[in-house]
Amino acid sequence: MSSTPPPSSTSTTPTRTTTTTFTPFTRALLAGALAGTAVDLSLYPIDTLKTRLQSSAGFYPSGGFRGIYAGVGSALVGSAPGAALFFVTYEGLKMRLAEFRKRGGINGGLMMSEPMDHIIAASAGEVAACAVRVPTEVIKQRAQAAQQPSSMAALKFILARRGEVGVRGVWREMYRGWGITVMREVPFTAIQFPLWERMKAWRRRTKGRGEVTAVESGVLGSVAGGVAAGLTTPLDVLKTRMMLAREKEAAWSMFRRIWEGEGPGAFLAGMGPRVMWISAGGAVFLGSYQWAYNMMAGVT
Repeated sequence: MSSTPPPSSTSTTPTRTTTTTFTPFTRALLAGALAGTAVDLSLYPIDTLKTRLQSSAGFYPSGGFRGIYAGVGSALVGSAPGAALFFVTYEGLKMRLAEFRKRGGINGGLMMSEPMDHIIAASAGEVAACAVRVPTEVIKQRAQAAQQPSSMAALKFILARRGEVGVRGVWREMYRGWGITVMREVPFTAIQFPLWERMKAWRRRTKGRGEVTAVESGVLGSVAGGVAAGLTTPLDVLKTRMMLAREKEAAWSMFRRIWEGEGPGAFLAGMGPRVMWISAGGAVFLGSYQWAYNMMAGVT
């Protein structure tokens, strides 16, 4: 059975072709994995420069412009499963929240909105993705900041501490910065995804389409990502400092030390590369996701 194209279709309008065997779960899983790998590989050098700008050791002592692909191995290992886990959670929960809202919410009296569905679903997706993302970020950033020569060396260094701190200590080291990463990613996503979804809805209304194209999704994702990136830069600085610290330190203690020692301006370090990187990343990430999702849904 195939869907009927919208009456106002034009030559540039995506049209649904034939029924696909891909389920929504499979589409989110595969499209998310592709999007995560594409964005991490293509924009990794900018991420490296941002990390070095935020390092307490300084930009040039942390490597400067040398070895900008240091740590890329750990990023590639974690990008596909992390992004896939995010989109599976996001799309699934978003669909269930929409169904819940249409039934009237709790006892028929809870007035939820579509943007709130997106905020809740995206936040849950980020928490799930951080289970994969945080260990790879810890390893990646230590290689990027020249604390270790490679991702493998950073991983071996952490594992070698087992005799000193035990298995639990190694586990905590791998997940260092978990709390602040979630604190950064949830606000970021709560800004980016509702904005992206709202702009996509606007685009569909103005063009009379059932779905946006990959290019349109990429452009809108770039705008949404840049706005979210700028607003959450202070949290990103704090997360980076915690992951690069030689010893584990509480977020509030680290915040006070940066504020008192370097001033509030330190929390804006790396904002330019971060906004540039995430704006470009939003285009690649959400554009490639939309392309893969549309292809598997039979939309061309």
